[in-house]
Amino acid sequence: MNKENKLPDDWEEKVVLKESENIYGETYLVEEKALEQFLLLREELLEEGIDIELDSTYRSVKEQQELWDEWTVEYGEEYVRTYVAVPGHSEHHTGLAIDVCLDVDGKRINDNDEMIAEKEIFARIHPHLAEHGFILRYPEGKEGITGYGYEPWHFRYIDDAQIAKEITDAGITFEEYCANH
Repeated sequence: MNKENKLPDDWEEKVVLKESENIYGETYLVEEKALEQFLLLREELLEEGIDIELDSTYRSVKEQQELWDEWTVEYGEEYVRTYVAVPGHSEHHTGLAIDVCLDVDGKRINDNDEMIAEKEIFARIHPHLAEHGFILRYPEGKEGITGYGYEPWHFRYIDDAQIAKEITDAGITFEEYCANH
């Protein structure tokens, strides 16, 4: 699923979502296997002194439209086309996409620009993704392929740690992997 590939119309009826709460008391819905692996990833990172939290997960098509409209007014259309999927085309509709925020010394970091500036922390997080079946969905330098700007916080669960490792080790995007398999 990307800018060229719309989510099937009946997907939202098929996805099995589980509810989870982050340390800020916010409730999120995530596909059940993705949530299980995220919680294991989070626990592993906590042992290394890195605290990631759920910041954006499942969104209905209606919620995506509201976000699109709100951000267009706030940031402008060019920014929105770089960072926000058109409703019906968002991986967040699947429950398999997880945007994280960071908790650094008790301060929540979830602003896109602030997150991108946390290169050292994300450089420590990203190597752990594949073993839990996640990939970094929008890697730096691959904007021309993914159609989106670099998002170090956007992880995509693909339910196969071996394939996630193959994608990560090869430094390719999900689009590139799918085109060759």
